[in-house]
Amino acid sequence: MTGIFERATAVTRRDTTDAGGRFDAMVHDGWDIGGNANGGYLLAIAGRAMAEVTGRPPLTITAHYLAPAPAGPCTVDVALVRSGRRMATATAALCQGDREVIRVLGTFAEQTTDPVDAPILVDGGPPELPDYERCEVPPPPASPDQGPMPQLNERLAVRMRPGDSGFRAGAPTGRAEMAGWFAFADERPIDAIALLLAADAFAPPIFNTELPVAWVPTLELTVHVRGVPVPGPLSCVFRSRFVVGDLVEEDGEMWDVAGNLVCQSRQLSLTPRG
Repeated sequence: MTGIFERATAVTRRDTTDAGGRFDAMVHDGWDIGGNANGGYLLAIAGRAMAEVTGRPPLTITAHYLAPAPAGPCTVDVALVRSGRRMATATAALCQGDREVIRVLGTFAEQTTDPVDAPILVDGGPPELPDYERCEVPPPPASPDQGPMPQLNERLAVRMRPGDSGFRAGAPTGRAEMAGWFAFADERPIDAIALLLAADAFAPPIFNTELPVAWVPTLELTVHVRGVPVPGPLSCVFRSRFVVGDLVEEDGEMWDVAGNLVCQSRQLSLTPRG
C-alpha cells in the first residue's frame, strides 16, 4: 500500500532523454513550516526523480536552496552525469514555474552492509535516549513570536529527548543539541528516500541556546546514506558547534534500532530570522 510520504513525493516522468528527463510533481500542503516546504521534503522529491533516472537509491546528495517553496505544482529536471557499474551521478533542478527552488547533485548506489574485506571503524554510537514511548511529543509554540507549529509534525511521529523541547517554554538546555526518535505517523518503513526527510525533521539545535526561536533558512544540505534501516524508529542527534557571522552549521546522525549508523547529514543555514 502506498503511504502518505510516497504520495507526497511522487514524481511522474514527462520527457525522457538518454541523459535524464523531466518530471512533474507536487509540493503538498502539510510538509511545511509556516507555509514554506521543509528542505528535507523538497530534497526527497528531487531525490526520487533522480533515483528514477539512475535506477538506484541515493548514496550521497547535496542540495543548494535558492528560494522558498509554497504548496503547488513543480517540475524536476534531471541530468545524468555518469553511470558506472556500481554508482551513478546526476544533477537536478526543482522548479516552480520559472523559479528554481533547489539545485541538487548526487551519487546513487545500492547501500552495502559490511562488504567482504572492507575496513570498519565506528568511533561513536547512537545517542542515549529513553525508550520511544518515554520521550516527548514536540509541544506547540508557547507564544506567537515563535511562529506557527510546523505542519510537518502532523505527518511524523517524532519524539524528543526529555528537556530538548524546553526552548518552547523559554527554558533552553544551553547546549546546541537536539535528539530524539524519528518515525512516520502511518508507521511506514524508512528507506533511503525517507532518510533525506529525516535529516531535516528536527528543530534546529541552536534553539537550545540564547539565539531566538525563528525561521532558520537553509542554504545547503548534504545527506550521506550509510545503510538501509531495519524496521523501527530512528534514534537521531543533531548538533551545532559553530555560529560565525550570520551562518550556523548543523551535523546529524541517524541510527536504526539495531545500532547501525544509517545516515549522516551536514547543513549550513543563516542564523534565525526574526
